[in-house]
Amino acid sequence: MDIRSLEDLRQLYAAPQERAVKKEIATLDGHCRSFIALSPFLILSTGSREHQLDASPRGGDPGFVKVTAQGQLLIPDAPGNNRLDSFENIVATGQVGLLFLIPGFDETLRVNGTAVLSTSAEEIAACTNERRAPRLVVRVSVTAAYLHCAKAFLRSRLWSESARVDRSVLPTAGRMISDQTGIHVAPETREAMEKRYAPDL
Repeated sequence: MDIRSLEDLRQLYAAPQERAVKKEIATLDGHCRSFIALSPFLILSTGSREHQLDASPRGGDPGFVKVTAQGQLLIPDAPGNNRLDSFENIVATGQVGLLFLIPGFDETLRVNGTAVLSTSAEEIAACTNERRAPRLVVRVSVTAAYLHCAKAFLRSRLWSESARVDRSVLPTAGRMISDQTGIHVAPETREAMEKRYAPDL
């Protein structure tokens, strides 16, 4: 039986505890800012006007996402595949959801907000490092933020050494994409891939 209504859905679950509801805040407090300053990785979720959804990984040195004095987030662009799915969705709807991760932490930080693509010289400068100046910055005005509990990470044992999967159990990404698309790509070792990616890291 498919769940088609909120009433049917709620019959399966107890009401959320008070803490789960009240932990959502409308701005970034000191704890959120500290979490973001330690995070080298986030997932950027967006959607199109046609409700086509996208989730894209973003990474850099810890604290690569900047928090302005006004509490907005600045997420620098970095070289990618130029599909621009996330950016096209931001232009279309101006809505984003973010999930910040810190290696070794079982908690995550969720942030929702409105976003624009900015080429402001000041914001580009704030996100420039020794490797590059970004072409643009995603500026996020926060509407909600909250710490997400550790259960998913504890279940998955994501950071546990015993849960690591040897990369050799699957073909390389290049091989899998070749099989999926029929576009032949020469086999490549991880070392060769890292060398090829180096200018864009």
